[in-house]
Amino acid sequence: MGIFLNTSIHFGWAMKPIYGNKHGLSSQRKNSLGGNRSKRCLYQVSYGDGSFTVGDLSTETLTFKGARVDHVAVGCGHDNEGLFVGAAGLLGLGRGGLSFPSQTKNRYNGKFSYCLVDRTSSGSASKPPSTIVFGNDAVPKTSVFTPLLTNPKLDTFYYLQLLGISVGGSRVRGVSESQFKLDATGNGGVIIDSGTSVTRLTQSAYVALRDAFRLGAKRLKRAPSYSLFDTCFDLSGMSTVKVPTVVFHFGGGEVSLPASNYLIPVNTQGRFCFAFAGTMGSLSIIGNIQQQGFRVAYDLTGSRVGFLPRAC
Repeated sequence: MGIFLNTSIHFGWAMKPIYGNKHGLSSQRKNSLGGNRSKRCLYQVSYGDGSFTVGDLSTETLTFKGARVDHVAVGCGHDNEGLFVGAAGLLGLGRGGLSFPSQTKNRYNGKFSYCLVDRTSSGSASKPPSTIVFGNDAVPKTSVFTPLLTNPKLDTFYYLQLLGISVGGSRVRGVSESQFKLDATGNGGVIIDSGTSVTRLTQSAYVALRDAFRLGAKRLKRAPSYSLFDTCFDLSGMSTVKVPTVVFHFGGGEVSLPASNYLIPVNTQGRFCFAFAGTMGSLSIIGNIQQQGFRVAYDLTGSRVGFLPRAC
């Protein structure tokens, strides 16, 4: 089992082991289900996809390759349902007070980074696993940095300043900073989230981006839509494919995406889809497919996020 990393969540939890006795449950388990709760602090957390976890809030000692961190507040999950199959828990990396970076800010100086390998990686010697690093070494100096923005109405998310997007070397008309602005009520903006797979843009920005990509890829054979992807191609029998480049323009620098981060296979018959989607809401999200292969560094002390390609 592994642990989910989620930068939009401020609270971490781990599965609670069930120890057998003559009743089939531990006394701890029975107390949490209906015994004496006077000395217990229960928690319940729900997520946007409908998943949830319920259990006891406790403190624990965590160990990472010999580095011991004492008195970390975590949830001891009794009932964990939804998209947690195969995971032992979730490490909350958000900006809230109960997230792991917030609790360990004095020890690790508010710095951490992760590198998410390709979704098809098996963790073999040729395909190393994803990694996460805490402390000063977690933030490479050669990264492309963009400032972290603050939403006073919602302090959990990591907001970034997205100025525009280029396709095939040209800025996309119809994608501008105004579509990603945070307003006075805390609505809108762009967040980066390791727990969301597909980047979602406000609908008008997505349509402009999609149409620009379709125009640049007009020589490729189109294929039917797939799930939430409305721009797909039949690349069966092709060993090499030329596709338009995609570049994010952030305040502070540019991040050029590898083609594998925006044109992804959806079946074994050669169908590939443009891995962006629109949203009818005002909040845009940079998901983990677009982050793969980058060392994404969070410097909370310096209030910035960095991107370094090919740094896993």
